[in-house]
Amino acid sequence: MTEPLVLGIETSCDETAVGIVRGRTLLANVIASSVEEHARFGGVVPEVASRAHLEAMQSIITQALQTSKVKLSDIDAVAVTAGPGLVGALLVGVSAANGLALALDKPLYGVNHLASHVAVDLLTHDAAPRPTIALLVSGGHSSILQVNDITSDITSLGQTIDDAAGEAFDKIARLLKLGFPGGPLIDKTAREGNRDAINFPRGLTQSKDLVEHEFDFSFSGLKTAVSRYLQATPDFVRADVAASFQEAVVDVLLQKSIKACKETGIDSLVIAGGVAANSRLRDVALERCAAAQIELRTPPPALCTDNGAMVAALGSLAISSGRPASALGIEAASSISPSIPIWA
Repeated sequence: MTEPLVLGIETSCDETAVGIVRGRTLLANVIASSVEEHARFGGVVPEVASRAHLEAMQSIITQALQTSKVKLSDIDAVAVTAGPGLVGALLVGVSAANGLALALDKPLYGVNHLASHVAVDLLTHDAAPRPTIALLVSGGHSSILQVNDITSDITSLGQTIDDAAGEAFDKIARLLKLGFPGGPLIDKTAREGNRDAINFPRGLTQSKDLVEHEFDFSFSGLKTAVSRYLQATPDFVRADVAASFQEAVVDVLLQKSIKACKETGIDSLVIAGGVAANSRLRDVALERCAAAQIELRTPPPALCTDNGAMVAALGSLAISSGRPASALGIEAASSISPSIPIWA
């Protein structure tokens, strides 16, 4: 059997994205972001995101086909993010995918957004898939997953109980008047600061917290601590605050991820999601994983944020694993467990 040619559609938040893969080879990854339209609101507005997806969808599909030098009739299957995410935004992608699959008479795979972020790693590494711990960190999600099989066997070990890591970056960037989205801006500002200047709290890392929340995250206390520091320190150094805040987030994310590897006996860690592009997280992860003899895998920054390539990659893996296609007419789901990588 030749490697499947899969078109993937991603519209879970503010990126309209289409990717095309052949097996595990990336042919096209086209993204139209509406982030500038949301910047004046300081965050993503669901109605604005949905309209932007509608306006961009056809041209993005056309551009992806042109980039990959294939025709729509060549496509073997269509994959789409069916959840979790903003339901109005998801509906645009799901409707487009349902229509394409029906018109082309090709199988449709509704995939889990969280699993897709992990699957994209396989487009940039030659090694065969094997059990791994995945740290998934983005604007909407912060989770530690045990991935035994990316298409059928994923267990959630922990997740955020309040703000996601990316959401915390956005909120602190707003307090520091850096702009939106906050992640890249704090990362840039922190490079000029002293990350040891302020000892901000590390949420859910005390012994009493670990009893019930061993692998869970909480960033609301950190956000409050930064806010109070700014109020009490009129002459604060913006770069020092950014660096110290970022260090607290990175420290907690990696403490818990490496602990998960050790306790499960899995010596592989994949870090994925938009926050995985953070330079400090990547640097510290390299150091700590090397010390713990854990293999670290991180997608290139361009594949960390939401993209169609990750959706197509999971669809391709589902086909090669013999997973049945989803039913035509699948619906979007704003929330769904990562233990369901592929919709039935």
